[in-house]
Amino acid sequence: MFKSDSNPPNRRDFLKIASAASAAAVSNLPQAAFAAEQDVDPASGYVDAHSHIWTRSVDEYPLAEGQTVDDLQPPSFTAEELLETARPHGVTRVVLIQHKTYHGVDNSYITDTIAKYPGVFSGVACIEAEADHPDQEMSRLKKLGIRGFRIRPGEGGADRWAESDGMNTMWAYAADTGLAICPLIDAEYIPQVSEMCEMYPETTVVVDHFARIGIDGEMREPDLKALAALASHENVHVKISAYYALGKKRPPYTDLIPMIRRMYDAYGAERLMWASDCPYQLTGDNTYGDSVELVTERIDFLSAEETDWVMRKTADKVYFS
Repeated sequence: MFKSDSNPPNRRDFLKIASAASAAAVSNLPQAAFAAEQDVDPASGYVDAHSHIWTRSVDEYPLAEGQTVDDLQPPSFTAEELLETARPHGVTRVVLIQHKTYHGVDNSYITDTIAKYPGVFSGVACIEAEADHPDQEMSRLKKLGIRGFRIRPGEGGADRWAESDGMNTMWAYAADTGLAICPLIDAEYIPQVSEMCEMYPETTVVVDHFARIGIDGEMREPDLKALAALASHENVHVKISAYYALGKKRPPYTDLIPMIRRMYDAYGAERLMWASDCPYQLTGDNTYGDSVELVTERIDFLSAEETDWVMRKTADKVYFS
């Protein structure tokens, strides 16, 4: 777990939260208990708007930067293992987020999975924003079922996204084609998101994991205010997700409800989407069911219709429509 300090953790630290415990949790999954091929209507249940997958079939899907199967933590989290985890909790569709740590910008495992299970998965890819024509790769991946593109601070070959030719191309192309730009950021980078939204107001934007507010255990008022203010850009959405990593980092996660209420008041249910951030949600005492139940059972300010938006319709609108 993270210690509280003034320096926000980076992405690699964020992932380390779940390494050993997640490996243990996934290794205990009943591999055939809930077959991916089971006859389930994908549109019938909840949508998990954020999960990663990877496979030990590294000959077919090579790992990035010289990594081996020994570097995978947990050792395996395939599409089938994800469905075995999610479906017993009423989740029938999942947005797959490219795991750049393991697979770099080779998005083939998630695009192959989208093709293998029609209607079950959508995807958010990672590409080289500093390439000469990132829009060409966006176009190629859209044809394979990708509906969003993840970006991080510093990508695009410039300190600020607004100064990057590649980033400007990506945001403009996303606006023209109905694709989403999905920033993985800490709260200090919210102004960069706002700046890009001013330049490209038609671009659909989905901010991951509350902009990681609370990752050091503190939900600071300036950060909450900045994230809520992004709602003035009508195409911005926020994932209320990664509960294992925020606040007290343990169920029942009720300490996060005030932050969720703050985002609800700013965005409305129609621009919030629930997500697990599996397999990292499977950490220690944290479970997939705990993540679902925070929204479906422990929040008292959402109507049934609003719960449906948060748990299904917002993600369906952005990633499956």
